[in-house]
Amino acid sequence: MTGPVAAIVVAAGRGERAGGGMPKQYRPIAGEPMIRPTLRAFLDHPRIDLVQPVIGSADQDDYAAATAGLIRLQAPVAGGATRQASVRAGLEALAAAAPGLVLIHDAARPFLTPALIDRAIGAGRASGAAVPGVAIADTVKALDADGRVAETLDRNRLRVVQTPQVFAYDLIIAAHRRAAAAGLDSFTDDAALAEWAGHPVSVFDGEAGNIKVTTNEDFTRAELMHLANLSDVRTGNGFDVHAFVEGDHVMLGGVRIAHSRGVTGHSDADVALHALVDAILGALADGDIGSHFPPSDPQWKGASSDRFLAFACERVRQRRGAIAHLDVTVVCEAPRVSPHRDAMRERIAAIAGIAVERVGVKATTSEKLGFTGRSEGIVAMATATVRLPWRAA
Repeated sequence: MTGPVAAIVVAAGRGERAGGGMPKQYRPIAGEPMIRPTLRAFLDHPRIDLVQPVIGSADQDDYAAATAGLIRLQAPVAGGATRQASVRAGLEALAAAAPGLVLIHDAARPFLTPALIDRAIGAGRASGAAVPGVAIADTVKALDADGRVAETLDRNRLRVVQTPQVFAYDLIIAAHRRAAAAGLDSFTDDAALAEWAGHPVSVFDGEAGNIKVTTNEDFTRAELMHLANLSDVRTGNGFDVHAFVEGDHVMLGGVRIAHSRGVTGHSDADVALHALVDAILGALADGDIGSHFPPSDPQWKGASSDRFLAFACERVRQRRGAIAHLDVTVVCEAPRVSPHRDAMRERIAAIAGIAVERVGVKATTSEKLGFTGRSEGIVAMATATVRLPWRAA
């Protein structure tokens, strides 16, 4: 089995049982589309050379948004009417690369671990066809046509099969082509197809956490699983101030607010977003806004500050983390913030990719004291709560 190791991520289904008004693979878990951590698990693994997504023909825009910034992905190919057809499309797309081994995985299983991928590769090299399986803890009974117990099965011989399923590439593509030529398209997994083609399939240890997200209840469980994995809770603070100048508006929390003055400063001088960026970067111990976006660099002159906040949030996701809460307080005599509070919360939530319930916006004055009291400038203070996977120091 010489040649590169490839992974096919099957994401062409509609996932209607999950609801949500879109294919389930693009619904968010902890603020990012489910397909993204699934793809990233393979992209980040040092033994995976190629990652081939298979998507729905109508999902190009959703896919592009969900994978923005990911590198090393093969161009996606359109799937077919069945899972079997979609997998074959992915296999055919890899033909020119001539992989030695291919792992086939469902996009709706975002919790696979590097250890599971390692076991899959090892089992695939050893047998040419292998699947992950989890032992059954409950007693299982088979029923007759009348709904009565016909047999109590030996659970020691039973396994719940998962993905990634792994095969020698030449073996599995030949089996798919043979099934297609025979007009057979109802195989629900690739192991069953390999068995039909006469190939023995071995089983290696799966993982209980490698769940398939199918229903709304599964999404709730997935959110809880994600948070349970993020036990390193960090808090960061941010502060920003800008002076008033001649103008007709200020930018606050990503919202343009009409005012008798403008502000001067870095980019569009949005003190609320700038303070939030520093709060998030502080929680990550990852510098500050000036180190990533130097005010001396002319490309940031007048730039929209939502770019900076989106960057800071992506830094959290690159660490496999999640933003738990963002809170900002604006201090000024004018303009009045309260009429715009909800719009600011919604804009911040949209940029950060979190629920609006996780964003707080408050405003106060300094009781005519100091430079803010004299209407010389505007201040914002922010706090960010970030959850990261625990890593021993």
